[in-house]
Amino acid sequence: MPFKFHRLAIKDVVLIETTKFKDERGFFEEVFKISDFENSEIKLNVKQINFSHSTKGVLRGLHYQLYPFSQAKLVRVIHGKIFDVAVDLRIGSETFGKWVGEILFPCGNSMLYIPEGFAHGFEVLSDEVDFEYYCSNIYSKEHERGIIYNDSYLNITWQTAKPNLSKKDLLYPKFELAEYNFKYNEKE
Repeated sequence: MPFKFHRLAIKDVVLIETTKFKDERGFFEEVFKISDFENSEIKLNVKQINFSHSTKGVLRGLHYQLYPFSQAKLVRVIHGKIFDVAVDLRIGSETFGKWVGEILFPCGNSMLYIPEGFAHGFEVLSDEVDFEYYCSNIYSKEHERGIIYNDSYLNITWQTAKPNLSKKDLLYPKFELAEYNFKYNEKE
């Protein structure tokens, strides 16, 4: 199997290692195979693929969409390096309000799976980054929400002291005032 699945401190967030098959011509790498993902209990019916290019110090997030437009995401770095974060917003989850973060870069052969019910954000650690998101649902402006990146309750250990944020991201509320409608279902 070309994938290794590692459950993180929040067990529903999964770090996925890919395998590069190398020879003198270069390499080949599978980044998604539905059968392997289903066998690992990851549910991702891709409906939208996004691509982002950013420069050093940019922080994007913390973003999510309300149900019924919530999105599971498989995220991967094509070029560069990021610190990627997922925050559990599922009411009733034992990890509600907790976060996990991973450094992702192409040579690390890793991707991160973030299920529905999580806020997502990342900061750019390299000079530039090219980043892909495989999303389980389409973008819906009416359902888009966010949480301010530096919320003291979440206490995320970002790597950049003064990140470059969009005006929209700077206006997001604190965790305690954010709107979310995700319920934890232990059977999922």
